[in-house]
Amino acid sequence: MVEKILENWVLKFISLAFAVVLWFFVMGESRMEVTHVAPLEYKNLPEGLMIANEVPTSVAIMISGPRTLQVNLSPKDISLSVDLKDLSAGVTSFKRLEESLNIPTGLKITRISPSYVDVKLERVRDREVPVRVVVKGDPASGFSVKSIKVVPEKVIVSGAESELKGVSEVVTEEIDLTNVQESFTQAVAINYTGNYTNLKETKTVEAQIIVQQDPKHVPPQPAEEPAEAVNPEGEKTK
Repeated sequence: MVEKILENWVLKFISLAFAVVLWFFVMGESRMEVTHVAPLEYKNLPEGLMIANEVPTSVAIMISGPRTLQVNLSPKDISLSVDLKDLSAGVTSFKRLEESLNIPTGLKITRISPSYVDVKLERVRDREVPVRVVVKGDPASGFSVKSIKVVPEKVIVSGAESELKGVSEVVTEEIDLTNVQESFTQAVAINYTGNYTNLKETKTVEAQIIVQQDPKHVPPQPAEEPAEAVNPEGEKTK
């Protein structure tokens, strides 16, 4: 047993001395605090669910330790992730995010902001809603809009279940009818932006504007110019 301990004792002594010197060097080196901005990833989102609240995509991490170790930190050392595996609909709080960091020995996390994250998961649903065409301006005098048709009449909105409950219709971008005198068809984009919902497929529709002329409308007549006066000598006067 003693022989095994004393075997290569010179090399073992040199290794121990080197480790002690290195430890003193690291501990005696000037220490510093550095703030890193680390991306925050949300992984393993369960099928059929979605994140339905504002969540941070990065965190600020203050790390204290020797300068040499700080310089050698790689992005992988300070990357963070939140594992959503096997979660169900509802709010889950993820605390002590720093515990998932694997920073080198000798460094210490002194602050992390935010230190926790609340994730709200909701079921993804679809809802079919009607499309309303938005117009502005008035047709030319003597003309009026008889009807407005849209193809398709309904589109599908998809997203968080709670937000879908408040979506009863979607509207198009404005179509200008100023001084229009005849019917026309125009492709127009749907103007819809949801917080946690969006249009599933259809992004544009076809609006058919039917314009008719009022048969009883009498266009305004141009004003008659006053007759020119003539003096006794037969000359025209102003």
